[in-house]
Amino acid sequence: MSTDQLVRLRVAAARSRTAPATWGQQAIWDAVAGLGADAPRYNVALPLAVEPGRPVAAMLEDLTGLLHLHDSLRTRLLPDDSGRLIQHLDAEGELPVVLRPGDPDALFAELLGLPFDTAREWPLRVGLVEVDGLVRHLVLVLSHTATDGWGVRRLHQDLIDLSAGLSVPRIRALRPSLQPADEAVLQQSPRGRRRDEAARRYWCERLVSGPGRLFEGSRDTADPERLLPNARLHSPALAQAVAQVAAGRGVSGSSVLLAAVAARQAQLSGGGEALLQVVVNNRFRPGTAQAVSTLAQEGLFHLPAADRPFADLLGRAQSAAFTAYRHAAYDKRLLDQDIARLRQEPGGVADISCTFNDARIVRADALPAADEVVPLTRLRERTRLTWPVEFPQRGPAFTFAMDALLVPDAVELALTADAALLPRTGMESFLLGIEELVLAEARALGHE
Repeated sequence: MSTDQLVRLRVAAARSRTAPATWGQQAIWDAVAGLGADAPRYNVALPLAVEPGRPVAAMLEDLTGLLHLHDSLRTRLLPDDSGRLIQHLDAEGELPVVLRPGDPDALFAELLGLPFDTAREWPLRVGLVEVDGLVRHLVLVLSHTATDGWGVRRLHQDLIDLSAGLSVPRIRALRPSLQPADEAVLQQSPRGRRRDEAARRYWCERLVSGPGRLFEGSRDTADPERLLPNARLHSPALAQAVAQVAAGRGVSGSSVLLAAVAARQAQLSGGGEALLQVVVNNRFRPGTAQAVSTLAQEGLFHLPAADRPFADLLGRAQSAAFTAYRHAAYDKRLLDQDIARLRQEPGGVADISCTFNDARIVRADALPAADEVVPLTRLRERTRLTWPVEFPQRGPAFTFAMDALLVPDAVELALTADAALLPRTGMESFLLGIEELVLAEARALGHE
């Protein structure tokens, strides 16, 4: 028999509003809408150990403060008569919270594995694990329509501050942030529409000039149940070498990784140039840095002559990345219409089936202190390549998706690919080649 308790958070007299959906909300909603049982893979999670333990009543009060702080946590999304989304911010309502003694991992898996009904429920799911009368673990699971990974950091800090006794008005003053309805108003303004048009124009220009096919092979779409292999490279050496190369060459750590991915893509495809969709956090304008909202979208990164020596790529890669970042906020439905139109024209469009996401949420490119530097040769001995899972197919226009992740002692590169275009041997070569490119550049800078 289940020992779960269900308690409810009550929110009253908060802000209420109706507005068009933001570009990010609409794009994620569209992406999830057709996934069916696979929809929960888009959920965003924040599992936390609560040390020292906290009384249940105090934890519920903190969570109520979180709901007052961020409109996105009380926002429902409903399509209008045209099929476009409208966001409805509720001033009042209740959020169920699961209170359970026992295993936090099981509770996390249960909450993460459920889809959200964004029209009827708030996009937040909460679980508390109680031990000896105190909450020892907190699980937050959010719909991706409510926030992206960068917004989760803000939620974590807010919980820390709320538990320390800071009030909601005080936290708002410390970290002002743009709320989703306000973001939608800006996007629909003349300035926002110009920004959208400029971004889509940038995409279209590169779609007609970039490479039409990156990887040769025949996508096998006959078997809809065929799974895609996933490889994971755990590399403590890469974490240190990225920081060393970034400092030595005067570029960001993200540019180092992106240049290495681009170089290996060009080498493996044999075409000499790189074309990648890169996930961009779009937190460049006032009020967006601390926003709990879905701001991240894809930018289009194009690097000709990506098969040149790696040291020569770094500066060009950073410049190309900045250009892509400037054009990574747009109405995706309109961009999809632009792409469909281009596909009907002679020449077609470039191959945009490869994606890279630098998801290292905290900075990994700060050079370690001198007493923390370990010889790269020793760190390289700890590299591990594993094949942890397989994923469902992602549609006909997919070659690979790579995520860069930060763990306590390493950078991890997670690569999922269509084996018909990039077989397992190629995936292994891709990942180990990225590591070797960066380590070789660090050695050239005098780091051993």
